[in-house]
Amino acid sequence: MLILALALAGCRPVAPAGTLFYASGADLQSINPLVTTHPLARQVQRYVLFMTLARYDSALVARPWLAESWTWSADRRELTLKLRDDVPWHDGVPTTAADVRFTLEAARDPATGYPRAAEAACILGDRIPDTGDRGTGVPNNTLVLTFCRPQAAFPDFLTDLAILPEHLLRGVPHAELARAAFNEHPVGNGPFRFVSHEPDHRWVFIRNAGFPAALGGPPAIERLVIVVVDEATTKLAGLVSGELDLAGINPMHASVVRRVQARAVLDYPLLLTYGIVWNTARPPFDDARLRRALTMALDRQQMVNAYVYGFGELANGPVPPAHPLAASVPAVPFDRGHARALLDSLGWNDSHRLAFALTTVGTADNVLEQLIQADLAAVGVDVRIRQMETGAFLAAAQSRTRDYDAIVTGITGDLALGYLGALFDSRRLAGPLQYAQYRNAAVDSALDRGDFASVQRIVATDLPITFLYHARGVQGMNTRVAGVRMDLRGELAGLSSWHLVVPQ
Repeated sequence: MLILALALAGCRPVAPAGTLFYASGADLQSINPLVTTHPLARQVQRYVLFMTLARYDSALVARPWLAESWTWSADRRELTLKLRDDVPWHDGVPTTAADVRFTLEAARDPATGYPRAAEAACILGDRIPDTGDRGTGVPNNTLVLTFCRPQAAFPDFLTDLAILPEHLLRGVPHAELARAAFNEHPVGNGPFRFVSHEPDHRWVFIRNAGFPAALGGPPAIERLVIVVVDEATTKLAGLVSGELDLAGINPMHASVVRRVQARAVLDYPLLLTYGIVWNTARPPFDDARLRRALTMALDRQQMVNAYVYGFGELANGPVPPAHPLAASVPAVPFDRGHARALLDSLGWNDSHRLAFALTTVGTADNVLEQLIQADLAAVGVDVRIRQMETGAFLAAAQSRTRDYDAIVTGITGDLALGYLGALFDSRRLAGPLQYAQYRNAAVDSALDRGDFASVQRIVATDLPITFLYHARGVQGMNTRVAGVRMDLRGELAGLSSWHLVVPQ
């Protein structure tokens, strides 16, 4: 397939002028932000079809977006939002405070299944003050939110949750929102309008010619097509032939793309850390000394070099260094001699060998698991790789019984570090992200205080997860696309400033 890709490199681009083709490795799951966990789908919701109340700038500071401005009460428990009055839904109906209230109330209802419902639950009340002139028909665009505790900053989930149109969804029970007809024919208010969806094939959007000039005006891209391409080699072939403009690529293919005329490779930080999650409720993985020995036996830098071809960074904790809230944490050295001595002191030796199963999502590409297996074999530990399909893997990893010794997985983060609570709070054992059944009172206390720096340092020492590497995104790009910048906010954060150039 690589030979085919290089052969296709001599073909002229086939993408029509004004249309950008962006590859997604899977269908977008749902266009409804209340029921979606798919990372790219959430970006399409925030940056393409809908609007959030605020959005992060490139310095990761929350800036006004649908909310034109906001003020806090003296105790920072009450947030007054003033919405823009020039952002209609794409069917012409004005966007109002009632839409925001509807969306937030649905997010707080457990029946909806909103993935960040625990954060939304801190909103104790929402009200629309009677400040408008009811005789003019002008909608009231002020909303007051009351929180359960003082808020140190603009709530992160309000930069992530796109607002939905109440007038099109008010009759749908919250428990049925995942199956609402709206999801197949959505009406947004963002810089692009929905055109069509062919399941497991493509999503098509056109630019919103009426998007407010104060927010940057209509995008330069006329038409955006999200193409579902689930095979890495197919993405590569489409990229070099000109059928795709941007596509996430396997790091091993970066050198191929760089050799193709008018193609480039972008790499950028991600909120994604890979690690081995130990079942700390199951002996012997409940012993922090054992977890440290196993971590010291792993040549994690080799994993960065050989597995992700340098598109990553060795991890010592759960937060990538590029994150503004990353704390300095103690490093665990690669030291097989020390690892073997520590294992010996714990009673694990050639006559009493440690053996366990490493559970992973089944794939033909299990290079990472094989590297882990070989490194631990070098210190006398036998690892059996247990591959499962995605559904079975999640069931084993997230059920109350936690049917595994250890799993290798990617851990998706967020800009407010709220995911640390889901990972490490021992009071949330039923939570879908709380894999390790990890119990540490100091971590619980730090989470209660919002002291995420202490959480990072404690878990980097206690190692309920052996952190392997912080991943970087790798995208192949046709250079007819200009103005592209990707960062921790996501691949599509700067979409409205992208534009297409005519090849010389």
